[in-house]
Amino acid sequence: MDLKLTPLTMPTAIRPNAAVRPGAQAGIGTVGGAGGGFSGALKEALSSVSTAQNESSRLQKEVQMENPKVSLEETMVAIQKAQIGFQATLHVRNRMVQAYTDIMNMQV
Repeated sequence: MDLKLTPLTMPTAIRPNAAVRPGAQAGIGTVGGAGGGFSGALKEALSSVSTAQNESSRLQKEVQMENPKVSLEETMVAIQKAQIGFQATLHVRNRMVQAYTDIMNMQV
């Protein structure tokens, strides 16, 4: 994963490795591209966590209805995945709020 950032105001001809950056043609990892940069990644992550939670809820209902096609082990793994995803999302949110608070408390 290439985490080097180049200034957006720098012309493309001057930017180092502008044409060879991985995912540049597909809009992955570029600001304002098809992925939407940070906001797009955040939306995708939130959508993924929501999907995992919905899937675990569906599996829980299936186990409660005694569906023989759904195993308890599969359901427990789905619940744990949803829980870990939610906890990670909560930590990211807390870090973002703390960073915002730190920036707002800086003296100019």
